[in-house]
Amino acid sequence: MKKIAFFLGKGGVGKTTISSAVAYQFAKEGKRVLIVSLDPAHNLGDVFQKSLANTPRSLDANLEGMEIDLAVWVEKYLKESREEIKANYMYQSAFSVDAYIDILKYSPGTEEYAVLWAIEYVYKEYGGRCDLIIFDTPPTALTLRFLAMPSITRLWVRELSRLREKILQKRQTILRINPKASIVRNLSEETEDAQDEPKVRGAAKKEDDLIYTKLSSIASRLAELQRLFSHESYLAVVVNPDTLSVAEALRIRQELGKLDVRLNSICLNKTTEGGEGRQNVEKNFGDCPVFATGLRQGGIGEVSQLAEIQAGGLKNDMKRFGQE
Repeated sequence: MKKIAFFLGKGGVGKTTISSAVAYQFAKEGKRVLIVSLDPAHNLGDVFQKSLANTPRSLDANLEGMEIDLAVWVEKYLKESREEIKANYMYQSAFSVDAYIDILKYSPGTEEYAVLWAIEYVYKEYGGRCDLIIFDTPPTALTLRFLAMPSITRLWVRELSRLREKILQKRQTILRINPKASIVRNLSEETEDAQDEPKVRGAAKKEDDLIYTKLSSIASRLAELQRLFSHESYLAVVVNPDTLSVAEALRIRQELGKLDVRLNSICLNKTTEGGEGRQNVEKNFGDCPVFATGLRQGGIGEVSQLAEIQAGGLKNDMKRFGQE
């Protein structure tokens, strides 16, 4: 069984209920499970009738849960960005870093990066003590954006790294012309005797350059997240037997394909095994397995009722992927 599972789908199709049922049933089988809500409008705690926060809390034997506070992770991401700018860029004193960061808080992509780093943290911090981490995701738009972030950002980092290499090459040219050129001098180190020397600041070699090293570190970090999504995760889309839900699920599969991320299965919720919509869903998704999770009137009123949701086929498929 793969270490991570994501449950995706249109808002209201039952992602939280299905992901909770799978987590609960695996825990009853003796697996150590952590279920994590990434949805800004959390209701994971409502399912388990417990208040959840940014750190894991016990929900049942072998089962823990947490709800990611995106506001906290946005602030954390912005704080790290502020510190990196001040540490690596000498010219940051020429403009207000704090004002720039305040604007960045509302910029496109900030929330997606916050989700991305939260996933990375949960995996690294708690993966060692769990057999399975299940992520209950936000509605489709935000989920697809954070899944796309590693691929998109790696393109930017690659181009920035090439630009930095050109800068370092020019510095090396200056050193060949004048070996005494002051490549690494800070303003505070300048003396009257050095006034006539070229004031070229920063390293000339990639291995000595803080900015190039940082870009390489970011590239490695993003590559690992991309590998996590494409090779270490099981992705299931929850659908209802209605046209809009199925259409959105098809769009999810198409977008995941562009990211080289495989959709592993379809969870057909709010219908019976031979009920309405099954044939239409199977027709649309071809070789992707479809698992009907049953139709429960009145929803989930007690935590123990999660055991009654028909998730056996889905769980077996998740176990199978870990053995490939």
